[in-house]
Amino acid sequence: MSRLPDTRYTQDRELSWLKFNQRVLEEARDESVPLMERLKFAAIFTSNLDEFFMVRVGSLTDMAMVKDEHLDSKSGKTPQQQLQAIFRAVPALYKQRDKVVAQLEGRLRSCNICRLSMDELDAKAKKQVDRWFHDQVRPILSPLVLDLHHPFPHLANKALYLMLSLKKNGSEAYGLLPLPGSLPPFFRLEEQGVRYLLLEDILSWYAGEIFDSFTVTDRWVVSVTRNADISPEDEAYEVDEDFRQHMRKIIKKRSRLSPVRLEIQGEKEETLISFLLDKLSLDRNQVFVSKAPLSLKYVFALESLLSSESTAALCYPPYTPRFPDCLEPNAPVLPQILRRDALLFYPFEQMEPFLRLIREAAFDPHVVSIKITIYRLADRAKLAEYLAAASENGKDVTVLMELRARFDEQNNIRWAERMEEAGCTVIYGSEGLKVHSKICLITRLDRGKVQYITQVGTGNYNEKTAKLYTDLCLMTADPVIGADAAQFFQNMALSNFRGEYQRLLASPFVLRERVEALIDQEIAKGTNGYLFFKLNSLTDRRLIDKLAQASQAGVEVVLNIRGICCLVPGLPGLTDHITVFSIVGRYLEHSRIYQFGRGKDSRLFISSADFMTRNTQRRVEIACPVLDPWTRERILEIISRLCADNQKARQLCSDGSYVSRRQTPAAAPFNAQTSFQSPWPSSPRPEPPQRPREGLGGLWRRLRERKKP
Repeated sequence: MSRLPDTRYTQDRELSWLKFNQRVLEEARDESVPLMERLKFAAIFTSNLDEFFMVRVGSLTDMAMVKDEHLDSKSGKTPQQQLQAIFRAVPALYKQRDKVVAQLEGRLRSCNICRLSMDELDAKAKKQVDRWFHDQVRPILSPLVLDLHHPFPHLANKALYLMLSLKKNGSEAYGLLPLPGSLPPFFRLEEQGVRYLLLEDILSWYAGEIFDSFTVTDRWVVSVTRNADISPEDEAYEVDEDFRQHMRKIIKKRSRLSPVRLEIQGEKEETLISFLLDKLSLDRNQVFVSKAPLSLKYVFALESLLSSESTAALCYPPYTPRFPDCLEPNAPVLPQILRRDALLFYPFEQMEPFLRLIREAAFDPHVVSIKITIYRLADRAKLAEYLAAASENGKDVTVLMELRARFDEQNNIRWAERMEEAGCTVIYGSEGLKVHSKICLITRLDRGKVQYITQVGTGNYNEKTAKLYTDLCLMTADPVIGADAAQFFQNMALSNFRGEYQRLLASPFVLRERVEALIDQEIAKGTNGYLFFKLNSLTDRRLIDKLAQASQAGVEVVLNIRGICCLVPGLPGLTDHITVFSIVGRYLEHSRIYQFGRGKDSRLFISSADFMTRNTQRRVEIACPVLDPWTRERILEIISRLCADNQKARQLCSDGSYVSRRQTPAAAPFNAQTSFQSPWPSSPRPEPPQRPREGLGGLWRRLRERKKP
């Protein structure tokens, strides 16, 4: 039995995540959010919950099967106890989601956006549906009667099935009808407005015709969620087997792994539930009954069907990211970065300058190499095409591609093959460690001088999510950071993860220790100390304890944590100097910022790493210091605005609940994300020297000359 952990100021990770998803659902209830956007938040809540069961519940299910009992370091619970806590907490979320969806759909009807049932259709509309069903749907259906001659089939992960209660000659059976994935999820009527029927509702209406030799007495929609927490590093494979082929096999396994959840839409029917539980080897507490559709992914397609007037009334106002004011829009980017640092702030500023930098490097005769780590790419990625072009132009292009980016593996395999075909050297990471860092190094050789341009980001090189996630992208010609980056890529090629660098912090062997040392410096200041961390999640027990230690020394600790937070603030004598708040809004908060100390004297870093054990111990991550005064001023302003948010910020209380800051007396309403959409009034940036930065050789020569008498 493991030693009982100290849980006085910590809470269960999984329950904390469920509270985060509840905050997503609260956006669906927020009257200040446009109506269609609120329905999309309900859909995001649903897809988040799907992934939670596939990954987290799947992982805990595996852990519960291990004989050696493991105690969670934050809650003191066994995996089985954690699972039971999850199963108790989730039904209330289903009820909240069902109520929200029903209310939103009711209000959208007044805008002529209607999810209809067949009973509501007039004769003309029924003819449209009937024609579509018989011409396009009926020919590809695969109905199945479950009896002695037709054993229970495999139900694919998250696929939808129509389940039917059938009678024939006094005997009873169940019918099963898979919803074909090749069909659209809904049928739109040929009328003004957006009036549509879901595919499952249409199939339910025609069930009697499909199973024409039976009498249909009842209907349900069912879906099985399966464990998708596959860790490729734990899968045995031959040493000489191509890793891409290995990953393809792993992806195929996802749809066949053990069930962890059964969802039923329709009236609760115990006979049906008992039948399915027996076939799926599930317990009763793993069944969740829903009134809303089991999949809400179709909601995102509705927006494209709206008229311009409806879009203006029901959706967020369109926003076009602006060109960053730290760069000249009509001048090449690469020479500008050689003169001074640039910071891009997605999605409020364009990703285009970084892509332009790579494109310019691909054709710059002085560029000799481009090296980059890639975790996720968009389906259509200019970045990959520019890297391929650089290789075709004779540049040495090295891509450290992480094939194990969960649910993006297939896309990464495709892009890896494309870049290999173009001549890029593609490295697939290391067994046992995911490469999650976001770093790119361009090396130039100009008149015998080596010049480095290093880009470090907090988010993926994904052109699609750069319009949806808040992230930071720093581009710098700092020679020391560049030398660190060059050493980093050499270490990655040799699978040396213990490298230490002058300015960069890297996990899994240095980042956490350096962060702890910097926290210790603030602890030494006592009540004059200050710490700010913007993260997606906080679960690392060592860092939680270090932050509690800082609080107990009187250090002010402010944590902006979007999702999971296993630290409980505000506990007298333990965490009473710690404030935790979360912002959930139009854009997904994704950037990671570390601040040690106050104002101009503070140490600032941007990073790819959350304070999670997986980031600090099982992933390759990068944190980069922010040294340029103008860039530092910009990041400190970002922090200031986040802390001032009283519209989308929710504060974590000592009892584990979150309360909106709008419930407390405050100044005028302030939404940080909305404020970032407007151009920033800021002090003019000093004009940099008109010469390019020196290479390392020139830097060392100048330093030696300074020492001469």
